[in-house]
Parts: sequence; structure tokens; C-alpha cells
Amino acid sequence: MEFIIVTGMSGAGKSTAINCLEDMGYYCVDNLPPTLIPNFASLIVDKRQHYDKVVLGIDIRGGILFDDLFTSLDALKVAGYEYKIIFFDCLDEVLIKRYKETRRLHPLARNERIQEGIEKERLILTEVKNKADYIIDSTHLLPKDVKDVIYNIFTQKADFQNLMITILVFGFKYGVPIDADLVFDVRFAPNPYYISELRPLTGNNKKVEDYVMSFEVTRQFTEKLKDMIDFLIPHYTKEGKNQLVIGIGCTGGKHRSVVIGNALYNYLKKCGNAVTIQHRDIDKDSKRGK
Repeated sequence: MEFIIVTGMSGAGKSTAINCLEDMGYYCVDNLPPTLIPNFASLIVDKRQHYDKVVLGIDIRGGILFDDLFTSLDALKVAGYEYKIIFFDCLDEVLIKRYKETRRLHPLARNERIQEGIEKERLILTEVKNKADYIIDSTHLLPKDVKDVIYNIFTQKADFQNLMITILVFGFKYGVPIDADLVFDVRFAPNPYYISELRPLTGNNKKVEDYVMSFEVTRQFTEKLKDMIDFLIPHYTKEGKNQLVIGIGCTGGKHRSVVIGNALYNYLKKCGNAVTIQHRDIDKDSKRGK
């Protein structure tokens, strides 16, 4: 029997993950009081109703009952059932934005500010996060990205290093992203903006890609960038880092940075990393070089 415990910060993506796992054939139960886990396990292995793959969504909506989680999980192991814990995390400011967009109340901040509820929850979840098998930081993930990560772990059986990589393509004229861990300036590369045929296109267009990559300096930089990120990933993972944001910027975030960002994304994905890409400024109008 395969048990998966899905938990983490409220608003960080647990529901999306549970829905995805259900689509993959798992029997899913959300918001089960932790104290009922051993009884639930005994029930579903009854010969009349047997399930091989089970997902339990556990979070602080259960109030003080959440304190029983590890006692119940220990009982699960004693009974011979193995389990994995997926923990969803997210930066506070992004969680606050999500709550404001959905106009939902944080379960621990009924009469307080959302930030106060998040701080309480993060403290309560410290132990379970430390014991999690998979920590997925959804700060820069869309729902489809969360589904891809879950699919790769439990269907493709891909190695998961608990390091979510986001390639954030941007334009310097619109500001350097404040949450980037690494920032690379690719304005040294020849600029397609000055080619009238290429100016209205973006780096996602094959003509622009071919132009940018036709120069030796661009190809050399891209290869050196891949090599450096390859070097850093295991060290960041060993340190316990869960989220790595790589900023790649040109003037407007439309041409050169897009091409090089896409190249790095395709390489890291091919290597089996959990990686997403965002083109922050690609659709912004500009009168200056991209």
C-alpha cells in the first residue's frame, strides 16, 4: 500500500496536487483529522474495499487535531504501512497576494491580518516540513507547473532534489526582479531589435533564436551558463535550498534573454530538474531596444 501525505502552507498548492494525484488513480481524502489516520488505514485495506494508492490531505484546518499527526504516522509505520510526505511551501508575500485575489480567509486569521495567520501556520508546520520527503516551493509555479512536478515524481519516477528552479526572463528597463538568487546580464549579445524584420518578434520565434545563437559569443556564454548551474545545483541542494530563481535579463526582456532563458530551461528540464520559466516582460510595449 502506498500512502502519500500532502500538507504544507495554506494556499501553496495542496488542493492542486491532490486533484492531480486523483486524476492519476490515487484514492484521495482531504482534511482528514490526523488522529483518524490509523483507523482509516485499517478500513481501506479491508478485503472488501482495497486500495493500493492513497493520498491524505492534512493541514491546520484540523486545529489542535494536527498535533496528533506524528503519533498517527508512527502508528501507520508500526502497522506496516510506508508513507511519503509532500510539503508545499511558498513565500509569504505570494500567499498574501493569492488570498487577496481569491478573497478567502486564512484558516488561522479569522479576526487578524493574513500575515499573522501565515506566521502562526509556518511555526506550527516547522516539524512536518523538516520531516518531509518532498518540499515543493510553489512561489513561482502555476497550477500546471505543480501538476508537472507531481506527475514527474509519481509517474515518471524522476529523481527529485527538493530544489525548484525558476528561470525568470526580464528586461532591465522594467527593473531587476527582487527575488532572483542569480542575475545574468545578456545585453552583451548582438541585439535583434536593430534588425527591422526581427524587431516585432520575440525570442520564442525561430528566426530570432537562430539570429541570437548564430554568434559565437552567445553560444559560448550559454554553454558556460549551463556548466555553472550544473555545478551549483548539487551544492544548493546539499545546503537545503528549496527554491532557486535565475534571472536572465536584456534591455526589454523580449529577444536575447528569452532565447538564452529558453536554452537554459530546455537543458535543465532534459537533465531531469524541476524547472519552470517565466517571461516577465515579453509582452510589454517598448520604444527602446529589447
